[in-house]
Amino acid sequence: MHNGRKRLAVLLGAAGLVMGIAVAGTAAAAQIVCWKDKSGKTIGCGDKVPPEYQNSATKELDSQGVTRKRTESVEEANARRQREQEAAKSKAEQDKKALDQQRQDTALLETFSNEKEIDLKRDRDIGVIDGQIEQLNAALKPVTQRYNEAKARLDQAEKGKGGASAGVKDDFQRVSAEKARLEKSITTKQAEKEDLRKRYADYRKRYTELKGGGGAAAPQPTAAKK
Repeated sequence: MHNGRKRLAVLLGAAGLVMGIAVAGTAAAAQIVCWKDKSGKTIGCGDKVPPEYQNSATKELDSQGVTRKRTESVEEANARRQREQEAAKSKAEQDKKALDQQRQDTALLETFSNEKEIDLKRDRDIGVIDGQIEQLNAALKPVTQRYNEAKARLDQAEKGKGGASAGVKDDFQRVSAEKARLEKSITTKQAEKEDLRKRYADYRKRYTELKGGGGAAAPQPTAAKK
């Protein structure tokens, strides 16, 4: 009697195993895959993706219609990688900018003890440029006089019957070029002076902020995620 019950249990266990395998096989066979077009719209479903849609986005459904797996299309994967690369590049630039600012702040605090020292340094540097402009203006004065004389000779010669000679034209061109060079140098120095004023104004403002006069501290580089 005991042996009969044991054989019956074994037979029932084997039958259950067979049924389980059959059910699993049916469930596996019932899974379907759907594929999408480039706009993300589902355009077909079946037991496998057609060859012409191998690069499309897909989703796999089980026998209950529940989505079990999704895959990106080639275009989506490329776009995602592009976004990740751009984000990484932006982060690297921000970190570099923050590090540069940190270095500038350190140099600023080590160079000056107070705002008055910044103003004195600004005035000295501007004084140097003013001296250069003064020298250029002094050089420009006689060149301008020569230019006016050369132009007068050229104008007078061109009124004559034979026109201006090559020598008169060459002399005017040389003095014109010299005058233009000096004028450009003066303009450049004046621009440098204005840039210097702005730069020292920025130094002064940042120094006050760093000393606790009402400003934000230097941004810190973002720590890399591990």
